[in-house]
Amino acid sequence: MENKKNNTFKKYYLLSVLGVLLASGYPIYMGITVLVDMIRYGTVYAENYPKYIIPYTPVALAVLLGVVIIPLVFRRFNKYALLVGSAISTAVFFVVEMVLEKTVIVTRTVTEIVGVVDSSLLESWQMYMCYIPPNRFEERTWTEVDVLMGEYSPAFKLHFYLISVVLIVCLLNSFYGFAQMIKNEDKSRWGTLILQSITSVSFLGMCIWACFTAFYRTGAVYISAWSAVLMCVFFVLLGVTVGICVASLTVGKRFGWSVVFPSVVASVITLVMYLGEMILLSGKLYRFGRSWFFQGIEKLVLAPVDLVVIFMAGLITAV
Repeated sequence: MENKKNNTFKKYYLLSVLGVLLASGYPIYMGITVLVDMIRYGTVYAENYPKYIIPYTPVALAVLLGVVIIPLVFRRFNKYALLVGSAISTAVFFVVEMVLEKTVIVTRTVTEIVGVVDSSLLESWQMYMCYIPPNRFEERTWTEVDVLMGEYSPAFKLHFYLISVVLIVCLLNSFYGFAQMIKNEDKSRWGTLILQSITSVSFLGMCIWACFTAFYRTGAVYISAWSAVLMCVFFVLLGVTVGICVASLTVGKRFGWSVVFPSVVASVITLVMYLGEMILLSGKLYRFGRSWFFQGIEKLVLAPVDLVVIFMAGLITAV
């Protein structure tokens, strides 16, 4: 029986590593191309810049490492394996992220003035990419964007890092959770781990969608109905993904811990995401319409629709 369990664990581990390696192939390739350009030219030209190398190359490396060390972490730390594995992966993410942000230089030729180039560190370049879709970067006007930006502040990356850590921890929670289930032959977390896997992959998919479209924003404060719907779904899914992660760790406990607490966490995380967006937009938020329901409440900035989104994240988690 013990040999059968060990064989099952080994198969699961190898399939997990192979799956993550295949999924991480493109982000890792992006990182390699940037390093090659930096070594050869001392910069990365904008036309060769692989969109959103940050945070996805650091996230991919962090998750891959977290999965690779599963046997070692379980052997050394047992029931604290997820905590230790997540801590190590998160640390790797921030190290790789900081190295890329502070050393990679992106250079863009200013076509209006022949021969003039504009260079900036990757962290500054990435900030501009947050406003509207990357494929419209070159031809857009900067007026509306400048109005939103105000002064540059590294604090704009709050929601950027929040999303990255959520992806790392929630994806690893699925991998570590199923591994723990195989080792202990305890299927009590099966349902929540399935939900965690679904929400994590769905949230990752929406992140990738946002990377290549910025959800069809144009740089203006007021956005289209389609953009508004996608942003609301994105915010709710973020909260639900984190809420389910917490719930998967509190299975079998009292109602307050297994349902209420994860729901509160889901709403709080969604609120933090709004705060990150607010910092990015210099104290403003994107508006979904012009009626009172979509306008910010005085001194709160959040509109009634934003409060509904925050509440829905908690409600869906509870359900």
